Amino acid sequence: MLRELPDFVIEPAVRAALLEDLGRAGDVTTDSLIPADAHATVQIASREHGVVAGIRCAILAWQLVDPRIEVTVHLSDGSRVEPGSIIATASGPARGLLTGERVALNFLGQLSGVATGTAKIADAIAHTGAKIADTRKTVPGLRALQKYAVRCGGGANHRFGLDDAVLIKDNHIAVTGGVRQAVEAARANCGHLVKIEVEVDSLDQLRELLTLKVDAVLLDNMGPELLREAVTIVDGRLITEASGRITAETAVPLAEAGVDLISSGALTHSARVLDIGLDYVSA
Repeated sequence: MLRELPDFVIEPAVRAALLEDLGRAGDVTTDSLIPADAHATVQIASREHGVVAGIRCAILAWQLVDPRIEVTVHLSDGSRVEPGSIIATASGPARGLLTGERVALNFLGQLSGVATGTAKIADAIAHTGAKIADTRKTVPGLRALQKYAVRCGGGANHRFGLDDAVLIKDNHIAVTGGVRQAVEAARANCGHLVKIEVEVDSLDQLRELLTLKVDAVLLDNMGPELLREAVTIVDGRLITEASGRITAETAVPLAEAGVDLISSGALTHSARVLDIGLDYVSA
């Protein structure tokens, strides 16, 4: 079951977006045109195929503008939608609905885009044992939301930040002088509950890594055949992760090579916004 993010995680980002949009004078267009007592009902609908994520962000955007606005959700986060699918209906003071519209749709479209892109890859590799995972390549300030959207699309979360796991990459290895030196330093300076993953780009590095105490290996930019050989060498002793220019097409042969995870920064840093619109229904 998909666990939603609590409001205290979502609200700072939504509030910041509203402050950015409303500036110092508020919505001068709506306030000039719409009577204060006007009421409206609107529908939020998808205009293309995709996966929904970020409904709570949209609800908060409207309720922070005017708590009298009521939103009825028809399709929850993680739902598959097609053109014309009604995601939610919102009713209340017309000024509040119009003022909060763009922020609500910005969050809903962006996060649904992340979920949709994730689902495309998750679907493509569903016949294997691999999972698609995100990275730290997220839009600043939106990491928790984007990683939640990845889960909505059927993906898995990698580490959330620099503080929740050790990931030794090529530059760490270069500075410390080698794989062994880097792993030994991590083991000496981190707590016993901290997991360690190491990035390798050759089978020689992988073989050296297997003599050390680590939890996972990141097999970077390896083609399917080399990756298959690496998985055979690991033989289940470590969690195996593949990365490097991942798309729905390139992910399939990598997943079929037998890795546990495929990580992709593009899930979050290059997600295409899902086209979601808002239409006036009635007063």
